Amino acid sequence: MLREWQHDGASVPLHPGDLGWYWRFGAEATAKAVRIWRRDGRIRALGLLDGSGLARLGIAPGAAGDEDLARRLAADVSQPERGVLPQGTASVEARWRGVFHELLLDGGWELSKPWTPLVRDLAEPVADCGVRIETTGPEQASVRAAVQRAAFSRSTFTSERWHAMTTGPPYADARCLIAYDDHGVAVATATVWSAGAGRPGLLEPMGVHRDHRGHGYGRAITVASAAALRELGSSSATVCTATANVGGVATYRSAGFRPLPDVRDLRRNA
Repeated sequence: MLREWQHDGASVPLHPGDLGWYWRFGAEATAKAVRIWRRDGRIRALGLLDGSGLARLGIAPGAAGDEDLARRLAADVSQPERGVLPQGTASVEARWRGVFHELLLDGGWELSKPWTPLVRDLAEPVADCGVRIETTGPEQASVRAAVQRAAFSRSTFTSERWHAMTTGPPYADARCLIAYDDHGVAVATATVWSAGAGRPGLLEPMGVHRDHRGHGYGRAITVASAAALRELGSSSATVCTATANVGGVATYRSAGFRPLPDVRDLRRNA
C-alpha cells in the first residue's frame, strides 16, 4: 500500500524504507510504532512514531484535500489521549500542504527548522563511483554496523539490529552497501530502499566513518546508492537532510542529486 503511494515529483513522503529502517528494532516494535487512518474502509494515511515525540506521516494520493481526514489527523496528533504523540514537546513530519498544516498552525504549532529534499533521476545509467563497493551480507553485518556507529555519534546500530532489519518485508527490495578504501578499510555505508519498479527509491541512511572524511567517500557511496536503486528498478533516488547540514547537501549535489524546495516539520513546544 505505502509502495503505491510513491510517485515522482513528491517531496520525499513517508517511504516503505522508513518502515524498513525502523525494523532494526524488531517486528513487534515496528508494529507498535505504526498508526493507520481509514476512511470509507480504505487506508488514507499512515504514521510512524519515530521516537517518543515525532510522528512521520504519509497520505494517500488525492487525500491531501480531504478536510474531514485533515481534521481527524490534526485532532489525533494534538490530543495525547488519542495515543499518537505524548504531552509536551512534539513534532510532526507531513510533507504535503493544505488543511492539515493550517489546522496545526492555527492550534499553536510552529514551523521548525528546514530540511532539504534532493532527487536524482535514474533514467540514464549511473557512472562508476570510483571506489570498491560491496553489498552487505550476514558475514559483513558487524562491519556495516561498526561504520554506522563511527559515522553517527549517537547511533546504537549493531549487527543484531542489522539482522532484525533484514527480516522485515521492506528489506526484500533493499540493499546495504559498504565502501572500502584502497587499503581494504571500510570507510562509508548506506542503505537503499526500493518501492518497486518505476517508483522513487530512498537512500536512508548514508554515513562516512569519522576517521575517513574529506576524501570523497560520501559522494562515492551516494553515487553507488543511485546505481543500486537503478538496478532495483527505481525511477529516481531520493534523500532528505537538514538544510543546516551544508556539507551533506553539497555531498548529495556532487553525486548528481537536485535539491527541491525546503520543507519544514511542525513542532509543538511544551
